[in-house]
Amino acid sequence: MTDRHRSRFSARVFPSAPAALVALTALVALTALTGCEDGSDQAAPGSGPSVIAPGRPGEAAETLSAEEARKAGEAHRGRPNAADFSYVTRMIEHHQQALVMTDLAEQHAGSGKVRRLADRIAAAQGPEISAMRSWLKRNGRDGGGQEDRTDHGGHDGHGGHDGHDGAPMPGMATEEQLDELRRARGEGFDRLFLKLMIAHHQGAVTMAKDVTADGRDTQVQEMAGDVAVQQTAEINRMRSMS
Repeated sequence: MTDRHRSRFSARVFPSAPAALVALTALVALTALTGCEDGSDQAAPGSGPSVIAPGRPGEAAETLSAEEARKAGEAHRGRPNAADFSYVTRMIEHHQQALVMTDLAEQHAGSGKVRRLADRIAAAQGPEISAMRSWLKRNGRDGGGQEDRTDHGGHDGHGGHDGHDGAPMPGMATEEQLDELRRARGEGFDRLFLKLMIAHHQGAVTMAKDVTADGRDTQVQEMAGDVAVQQTAEINRMRSMS
């Protein structure tokens, strides 16, 4: 799947909340323009027809005044929110553990297919870590994670389920599981690697879906969509190898 196709697919599978508000704001602007056609030079603040704002999945739609809809659109074009920062910071750590596991695959995998899969995962997630760190720095935050874990080398153990904010990170292997993976060799390593990496990817997809629903920043939405699409495809590939 090309980057162009993946981006289009991610937009369909993981529609962003800001996208609905952009459409809503455009509708408000249109009604404001049509309201000027009656010959009046000015309209009263907040005047104009009400707007139906679609709710999130499982939630009812909400009726907003023109002014409320305008303010809602402006709010979602503002600075990133807490969900955006939490996702990026935690996903850096999540990706770093994946690189620990792919390093072990280079050393201990019994199958060439598993080693090639590990190489592809590392080739994708290393640059993603760099992109997420750059996003944090542009938005006035520290780089996140451990600074020596952006490339394919120098990784040590990184077990556990909690990120810097103390919230559980789904799919993370425990230190005991990583120790077992370090001791495994050949076919035994391959089986355990696939089991742990499938769970790890499933956790990343869950995190991506959560920030798609709760986040605000456009770039974070795009990064999360790419993670979800790519890792879902890799989950299917790993299941076929298990």
